[in-house]
Amino acid sequence: MWPFVRLSRRTMLARSAAVTLAAAAPALSHQAKSETDDRKARLDRVIDRAIGARRIVGSVVLVMQDGETIYRRAAGFADREAAVPMREDAMFRLASLSKPIVSVAAMALVERGGLDPQDPVTKWLPDFHPQTADGKIGAITIHHLLTHTAGLSYGFLQPPDSPYQRAGISDGLDRSDITLDEEIRRIAAAPLLYEPGARWGYSLATDVLGAVIAKATGEPLPDAVRRLVMRPLAMGDTSFVVEDGARLAVPYVDGKPEPARMTDPQLVPFRGAGIIHASPSRALDHQAFASGGAGLVSTAGDYARLAEALRRGGAPVLKAPTVQRMMTSQIGDLSPTGLPAWGFGYGAFVLRDSVAAKSPQGTGTWTFNCAYGQSFFVDPVAKLTVIAFTNTGLEGGFGAFPIEIRDAVYGRGD
Repeated sequence: MWPFVRLSRRTMLARSAAVTLAAAAPALSHQAKSETDDRKARLDRVIDRAIGARRIVGSVVLVMQDGETIYRRAAGFADREAAVPMREDAMFRLASLSKPIVSVAAMALVERGGLDPQDPVTKWLPDFHPQTADGKIGAITIHHLLTHTAGLSYGFLQPPDSPYQRAGISDGLDRSDITLDEEIRRIAAAPLLYEPGARWGYSLATDVLGAVIAKATGEPLPDAVRRLVMRPLAMGDTSFVVEDGARLAVPYVDGKPEPARMTDPQLVPFRGAGIIHASPSRALDHQAFASGGAGLVSTAGDYARLAEALRRGGAPVLKAPTVQRMMTSQIGDLSPTGLPAWGFGYGAFVLRDSVAAKSPQGTGTWTFNCAYGQSFFVDPVAKLTVIAFTNTGLEGGFGAFPIEIRDAVYGRGD
């Protein structure tokens, strides 16, 4: 028999609350498991439908919440014709998803005092003096390169007989026998579309930034990015050139009744804006110059390491104030491009208004997608990191698939 002990009212209330919480714990745990199971089922349906409808060939999707992996799946084929299944550690051509990585490398140099966003590009590239069509020399800074406000463009966004085409400027996706220095010389010879800082325009700015990083560090861009980003984050599967192509997913391009295996080169119509010249073999070409805006290859797992490090504050690559600076829009918003709810930070798109965007993502979400079929986003409010890699462009990057993945994560859709 327990001895009688006189308890205070506060003690009795505390014990009563503890009993209530203990009784509720199994129910809360069951609810959390149910929500996880529902999310998994939604994501599975999205992936299975996209593959079944022959919109994509294969995918690797990884979802993390507050540092915990809550969903990971490889589905479909890495090589459809050879019936090679997709694997979780498959390697993908990143195209424009290279830009956030190279931008992080640049900001790591900023923290070390090796760069300043207000530095003129000519500090590192003395001959880089592109002019506007009326002959004005644009004073381009590192800030302009990081924010895509330098007045540069992409060849695929220009008319067939534009100065970019005539100068033989590479978009970083084609096979090219020129060096990075020659690429920069050709970009400098083409006219600026507008004066630096006047507006935002998607461009080869990150390729120029890569050349700046190489000059500022005194080492080839691949070595600099490896030292500043890949090595500290143990991103061992991320590089500008793949040594062993066995894990490299075969790329496909949208087609009817199913995506077509990419040829080399492959002409990819880009949403009515132009034609992308893609050469998948570039990822295996040791002679191709390192394109900071489009040249990297990686895995979903490696990319999650980068995204999660930034979501958590940047260590061991960056400090938290630097990450905050990167993931805050530096340009206001993208109203002139028809995206008033979005802005652009140092290396990624930033959601400025969830309601206006009609998005379930939290305000402050940052994201990127690419022509080879990859996308990612990080929602700092919900503490979510979502990596959705496919080997099918443009559907995997710009089609319905990344939107369906987003909605499945947040519980939208069926």
